[in-house]
Amino acid sequence: MKEKNKTSQKWAITLFTIGVFMAGLDNGIISTALTTINDSFDVSPAWGAWSITLYTLGIAVSVPIIGKLSDKFGRKRLFIIEIVLFGIGSLLVALSPNFIFLLIARLIQSIGGGGIFIIGSAHILATLPKDKQGKALGMLGGMNGLAAVIGPNLGAVILDVTGSWHWLFFINIPIAIFLIVFGFLKIAETKPGTSKPLDIVGTTLLAIAILALMFGITNLNSQALLESLSQVNVAPFLLVGFLLLVVLIYHERRVENNGGDPIIAFSLLKKRLFQITLILGLLSGGFLAGIIFVPAYVQQVLQVPVENAGYWLTPLAVASGIGAGLGGVLTDKRGPAKTIIISGVVGVVGFLLFPFVVEGVWTFILASVLAGVGLGILLGAPLNVLVGESAESGEQGSALGTLSLIRQIGLTLFPTIYAGFMTGGFSKLEAAIKQEYGPSLLDFTKTSENYGNLMEQIEKIGNPEIRMDILGIVTDALKSGFSQMFITTGVLGMLVLLAGSYLHYSRQNKISLRNR
Repeated sequence: MKEKNKTSQKWAITLFTIGVFMAGLDNGIISTALTTINDSFDVSPAWGAWSITLYTLGIAVSVPIIGKLSDKFGRKRLFIIEIVLFGIGSLLVALSPNFIFLLIARLIQSIGGGGIFIIGSAHILATLPKDKQGKALGMLGGMNGLAAVIGPNLGAVILDVTGSWHWLFFINIPIAIFLIVFGFLKIAETKPGTSKPLDIVGTTLLAIAILALMFGITNLNSQALLESLSQVNVAPFLLVGFLLLVVLIYHERRVENNGGDPIIAFSLLKKRLFQITLILGLLSGGFLAGIIFVPAYVQQVLQVPVENAGYWLTPLAVASGIGAGLGGVLTDKRGPAKTIIISGVVGVVGFLLFPFVVEGVWTFILASVLAGVGLGILLGAPLNVLVGESAESGEQGSALGTLSLIRQIGLTLFPTIYAGFMTGGFSKLEAAIKQEYGPSLLDFTKTSENYGNLMEQIEKIGNPEIRMDILGIVTDALKSGFSQMFITTGVLGMLVLLAGSYLHYSRQNKISLRNR
């Protein structure tokens, strides 16, 4: 029986891993074909970007709710429902007759894809012994990091081979069918949690609060971040979101005191360990956002042609996967706090190498590997194990969903901040070229901070010496924006290091007090 259970868990973890990778790839893949999709439906880039924004909003709203439902009704059941929704959403996207239909299909996809990682992690925490959880959680976390880096490159390959963006979504269908069939056959259902009624009011408050907050954050203007906070499409939504969260906390405390089953346990939110874990989740979103900008850095600063950029990103993708596995092993052997400290140290060194050391391929590989390993370690096991230590039995899914939500907020907020640094780089570029060659050499009204349009104009310059000089100015100016971003990410790494150190010394003090 023990051997049979061990085999069953291997199957379950494998299926969860495939599901996480499939869902994680989707947003990266669609980013490659966004222009093609927009052109096929004749929509503007601003309107077309909603195919990504709506997916992000859907994930943010659904993950804490799905986490709670998995605790309540069983993880096998919810996993299969999630895969079915993701598969149906993928099919509908591929068959979309118009753009509105595509947006609705993307929302269905997001609800299906968002909870797979949460369900898999909760299943691991509920079924595996503590000294085996780290390795399994590291595998799941590594899939998220790998998918974020591989997605855009895989999308480009599929688009190039098939010539049609529809195949970016058709390929999900056989994978989803495989996961559904073997999920039924191979995953053992974890015992459902409480039979108390679902907290409908709390669920509604949480969903509206998240939607308002995320909508406000996505409308922030990276070119004028502080000024945009007062805009009508930002300030009211952020205010409503925060007010609803306050109301939600009071509501959840009342539900818990009355013996009900809150969507997020108030007793969990009060725990210092869980609070620090959520802060680390926000910081990990900033870490991941920094990694997402590396492809642009390769093309714009290192001047690598777009067709070769994917090869340069391979070490980063591999390193993040290795880091996630390493983080799992370290968590099992050294504990989550020490693992977080290690991720902070490695991440700080890796990200700070980009602005201060990277000049060519070998220094870039070194920085990429260190940044990828640091990110992978953090995204994998340690935070999820801390959640497992914080949450009561039957609350793991809800707690993991809350952590995932906070990470998603970080992943939405920090790119806006980083994009502001890129805007500053473009501003310096325009001023430098106009000072050196006058205002008529390049038409910056056409570039609109679009690197592709800028390079098209530069290629048309007849004098090769001037063209090379302009490229040098472009590299220096844009590098300043990326340098600010990488330094900021390094600071986030320092905060991760400090939070890990606090956790470690807090535990040491508790052990010392017990021994006295």
